[in-house]
Amino acid sequence: MRNIALSNGVEMPQIGYGVFQIGGDECARCVREAIETGYRHIDTAQSYFNEAEVGEGIRQSGIARKDLFVATKVWISNYGYENTLRSIDGSLRKLGTDYLDLVLLHQPFADCYGAWHALEKLYNDGVARAIGVSNFYPDRLADMAAFNGIAPMVDQVETHPFDQQAAAHMNMDRLGVVHEAWAPFGEGRSGMFDNPVLRSIARRNGKSVAQVILRWLTQRRIVVLPKTTHKARMAENLDIFDFELSGDDMAAIRGLDTETSLFFDHRTPEAVDRFVGYAKERAGRETDCK
Repeated sequence: MRNIALSNGVEMPQIGYGVFQIGGDECARCVREAIETGYRHIDTAQSYFNEAEVGEGIRQSGIARKDLFVATKVWISNYGYENTLRSIDGSLRKLGTDYLDLVLLHQPFADCYGAWHALEKLYNDGVARAIGVSNFYPDRLADMAAFNGIAPMVDQVETHPFDQQAAAHMNMDRLGVVHEAWAPFGEGRSGMFDNPVLRSIARRNGKSVAQVILRWLTQRRIVVLPKTTHKARMAENLDIFDFELSGDDMAAIRGLDTETSLFFDHRTPEAVDRFVGYAKERAGRETDCK
């Protein structure tokens, strides 16, 4: 496994296992199998409602906590200074750990500043080894870096061949922020796995399209979070460091960029309305986040 150093020197494994939309006993099994396969970076979130299952999978793996990199994200309903601190206490309890390797603010809405100041406290107290944000576009990331005592160390954003986040990546480099990709396969939307450019590159390198995508991202020094519930694919997604994409391959993939999300744009009023709706939908489960 290759690591990337964050701005504070903490080493973050470049491939993590994401557990979005994996629930119940399946989540515990998947986390255990991912760790058995060789993953050492596990990414969850309060809003996934599976932190306890992630903790169970970690316990079942038998791997020492110090050998894992565990990340979670604070949900918007838990923003605000005191709310964020309380919510992280709950996350720690569910995950069965007394510290987190990375804590992110999940969305760029609501009381981000109060929540960020809470993350700064957690960082200074040693409860979080690193802190960052998720879904913060370049302007919001620059704002967070400029007007706080501690700048975000990671920004986790949608990144895949059809939305490559080139400008965001340059901004992160400028600010010393590590770029982390969610949905590196775009959940298979827009025929990504059947794309002729990606398929041609995969054949030429003797790899799968998924492996080509992950290798392309890691060659851009991006941390990736592939998700699968199948152990064989977990292993396949790790097996990407025995080849390198050529300059021509990288250029061909660069030509696939539409600069458009396959999901939605967080910068629109409609996105804010969407997340207000999400918060209301999950209100009955908020005690699970605290």
